[in-house]
Amino acid sequence: MEKTHNVKSSVKDAVLIEKRREQMIQGAVKLFKEKGFHRATTREIAKEAGFSIGTLYEYIRTKEDVLYLVCDSIYNEVLSRLSSLPKQEGTIDGLRIAISQYFHLIDDMSDEFLVMYQESKSLPKDALQYVLKKEMEMVALFESLLQACAKTEELRIAPADIGIAAHHIVVQGQMWAFRRWALHKNYTIEEYIRVQTDQLFRGIVGE
Repeated sequence: MEKTHNVKSSVKDAVLIEKRREQMIQGAVKLFKEKGFHRATTREIAKEAGFSIGTLYEYIRTKEDVLYLVCDSIYNEVLSRLSSLPKQEGTIDGLRIAISQYFHLIDDMSDEFLVMYQESKSLPKDALQYVLKKEMEMVALFESLLQACAKTEELRIAPADIGIAAHHIVVQGQMWAFRRWALHKNYTIEEYIRVQTDQLFRGIVGE
């Protein structure tokens, strides 16, 4: 059986747990971005979240638990938004829609993505493995879309190269979070999507 990280709580109310942890995540993202994971304290996270340090420890055990919750919430949001995308019968237009929706998600959650990739190395081994698995599930969504387009011959791409293309899409989307400080001077998110999509398709769309 696959081992996954489990954040324990002394509170039994699932709705309250979700509410409090969402408050923690929002406070932690702000602090981790400003100070980094190691310099931010659990007391500061609790204050930013709007409750006491004692209340914080009713919902998590360690500061690493908070970082895990940040990472997990990002992937859950990504998979929730993208898994509902129709395959569009293996069309280029469908793939463009998926890429656009993913890039807009990066734009919406750029602080969260930035924190996750800067600080995920501080996660315990089991939590890090879980987060990496989630990353691969995100890549797999685009692999599925690319495979559908290749099957209908709308893409000129070898089956062995589909994985690289999927990783390329995922990384180019995330680049908007990492390099937005420079990119936004010349590009809006819509312009960035257009350029990245055109560059991707120029090499794999059949004539």
